[in-house]
Amino acid sequence: MNILNLFKISLKALANNKMRTFLTMLGIIIGVASVIAMLAIGQGSKKSIQSQVSEMGSNMIMIHPGAESRGGVRQDPSAMQTLKLEDFYSIRDEAFLVPYTSPNVSSGGQFIFGSNNYPGSINGVNQDYLEIRQLKIGYGEMFSDADIFNNAKVCVIGKTIVDNLFTNGEDPIGQTIRFNKMPFTIVGVLQEKGYNSMGMDQDAVVLAPYTTVMKRLAAITYLQGIYCSAISEEYTEIAIEEVRSILRQNHKLEEGAVDNFTIRSQQELSSMMSSVSDVMTILLACIAGISLVVGGIGIMNIMYVSVTERTKEIGLRMSVGARPTDILSQFLIEATVISIVGGLLGVLIGVSVTYLVQMLTQWAVFITSWSIILSFGVCTVIGVFFGWYPARKASNLDPIDALRYE
Repeated sequence: MNILNLFKISLKALANNKMRTFLTMLGIIIGVASVIAMLAIGQGSKKSIQSQVSEMGSNMIMIHPGAESRGGVRQDPSAMQTLKLEDFYSIRDEAFLVPYTSPNVSSGGQFIFGSNNYPGSINGVNQDYLEIRQLKIGYGEMFSDADIFNNAKVCVIGKTIVDNLFTNGEDPIGQTIRFNKMPFTIVGVLQEKGYNSMGMDQDAVVLAPYTTVMKRLAAITYLQGIYCSAISEEYTEIAIEEVRSILRQNHKLEEGAVDNFTIRSQQELSSMMSSVSDVMTILLACIAGISLVVGGIGIMNIMYVSVTERTKEIGLRMSVGARPTDILSQFLIEATVISIVGGLLGVLIGVSVTYLVQMLTQWAVFITSWSIILSFGVCTVIGVFFGWYPARKASNLDPIDALRYE
């Protein structure tokens, strides 16, 4: 019997039990749709993280004090004072792969304007900080070298600060806000950036000259951090080694001694978060994949019932010349058709559900072609795998016993 006739017989058998066929393929539909939706959400999350990290400066390098011991006692991280202004000057003047460098010191408190107030911290930086963190002045201007030299009480603020302090629509430029009883004149407002992938408001920021924060607010002589920017993302690792070499020389660390500072790159942070996202995606896809296995078991169950119900038909067909391979092929075709049709419907529903989730929740989603091919391919293999044993049982039936079956 040729394959076309077997295919027609299989379709007719499935059509005779439409509801049962649909319920059988329901597990496959749900499994494929779940895998596609979960992978799309996971990939969307990963791309969103990478995009937002890139917006924060994909070639950014962060240096913080660390690993300082005094008299054999390891110091609290907040008390470490291993980074000095001399380190900033050295990196700025000697690191060829680092075009932008900014010191970083901060102080927490309450911003007050009129009867409005907002809790936050003020960051002491220089002008390079804008390039390093991919920030732009929306209107007004950045403070100048003269402001840094004179410890001027000026600042640049983000949109969240504007929205919370200037609730009557005043122009912030030229206005004076108070921070820990100290007046600061606003010279510029940053362009809006929104929330990053870690849920942090990037507009709740106030920048002031680092000299002002160090001498007037925090009263410290050390730095809480140094931010740098490598000439490009590809040179970040080499730039880190260059910076490390400069700092070790400044700190007179002997060969083999542990660094008394830590250096992290934005790439490192991005890779770490992408790895977490990948693990979550795989976990979700595995959970969704269980539905596919359950669907395959459903196919096996129904095929068993079908073989039992059609035992006489099988015996009759064998008695008029059908070979065991014809019977085997017919039932395998039925199982495969259920899987393929279920897989196609699952792809359609999975894509629709993914975009529905995006529309309702505003989550980032990204459907990849490989996720569709993978889920569809797995469901087809599962259909053939779970359909094989019932088909094999049908093909091994004895024609005489099958005709006598009641």
